[in-house]
Amino acid sequence: MIFFILIALIIVLVVYNYPRLNIITGFAAKNVCSCTFVADRKLKSIESEDNGFSPIKMAKNKIDFEEKSVTSTVFGLKKRKAVYREGLGCVLLPENNPKSRKIEEPNRNLTPIQKPFPYGNLEPKDSVFANIDYDKLNQAIENAFDEDIDSAKKKTKAVLVVYKDHIIGEKYMEGYNKDTRLLGWSMTKSLTNTMFGILQKDSIFDIHKPAPVEEWKKDDRRKITTKELLKMNSGLEWVEDYNSISDVTKMLFQASNMTKPQAEKREKHKPNKFFNYSSGTTNLLSGILREQFETHQEYLDFPYKSFIDKMGMHSMLIETDCAGNYVLSSYGWANTRDWAKFGLLYLHKGNWDGEQIIKESWVGYTHSPAPNSDDRYGEHFWINKGGFYPNSPRDMYSANGYQGQRIFIIPSKDMVIVRLGYSETDRFDFDGLVSKIVASVK
Repeated sequence: MIFFILIALIIVLVVYNYPRLNIITGFAAKNVCSCTFVADRKLKSIESEDNGFSPIKMAKNKIDFEEKSVTSTVFGLKKRKAVYREGLGCVLLPENNPKSRKIEEPNRNLTPIQKPFPYGNLEPKDSVFANIDYDKLNQAIENAFDEDIDSAKKKTKAVLVVYKDHIIGEKYMEGYNKDTRLLGWSMTKSLTNTMFGILQKDSIFDIHKPAPVEEWKKDDRRKITTKELLKMNSGLEWVEDYNSISDVTKMLFQASNMTKPQAEKREKHKPNKFFNYSSGTTNLLSGILREQFETHQEYLDFPYKSFIDKMGMHSMLIETDCAGNYVLSSYGWANTRDWAKFGLLYLHKGNWDGEQIIKESWVGYTHSPAPNSDDRYGEHFWINKGGFYPNSPRDMYSANGYQGQRIFIIPSKDMVIVRLGYSETDRFDFDGLVSKIVASVK
């Protein structure tokens, strides 16, 4: 009887989730592949932590270390495969054509910069500030982690606090350390802001002009500007729901060319009249970015040459789709200290160790409110002007990612706080973390 009940439950589970199996196995294969070959993690940890939530945990994952690939299925159904490519990370192959086309690697300058953190790759200098209550600071950081990993709710992997360019607090979950690459998810969107800021500074591109999208040239969408895309005010249709078969999940786990899904959407509102957060918009911007270079190699080299490697963020890697486009909506990886360096670039108004990477005015524009966003969104960064985090400084703005990835930039406190993990965002008290850390500095 118990056997037949279990079989019945499995049948019900599969039938209920069958329409989503492509998404489930696609997410599982891609995430296990990246965590294995980009982050050097073990399968047991990946399945219990990153993939340990319903319905993703239904997938069975098989790693081929010789091929550097991962295949995932649910009870043998909807097999999906992801493969690792050197310099490009992992890519989820199309269900109907599970072959990986060869794509150029980005050229990297990984020569260590012989300066202490943050401006180099050496260990940070020891420092003690008289105005910091270290007991309060350490307690605030400690509170971000679970006491018992077996009943974990907070699920924090890393917290790092930088004050006046010095690391004043740093803690990692067991099994992680300062060198572990962690997925930023939508924090990667904020890298997109930097790339367009560099093009704007160098007078290569004008965000105020209509976005150069071929599909829009013969209809009203031709009026949409790149600025409106960066502010998530294009007016285009898009459903950003990770718990269903939606525009974003179909793009990430079914599309071979992720720059296209948003370009193909109809106009639902007039530009600059409606705020709608869209990962499709960011990947459309990745496609626009690609068109600014004569060759694909120049496009691949651009983010590393223009700021990532220049800043010594050598752990950072941005993955591409099957067509060789950077998945700027979601797939940026870096260790915690390198994510903090990215936040410091904005804290220092676009200046990095004496070089102006992006204009100071661009940084100001970055955290100016997007129309119709209730003072919560800027330009591919989230802002706190409207008091979403009521106990945290109003000038704070942040790069935010799925499952609670955050880089908080707080100009009034000369501080950057990084929190990385795999929790549901409604289970983690970000406002409490930030406000208590801030309160520890007199």
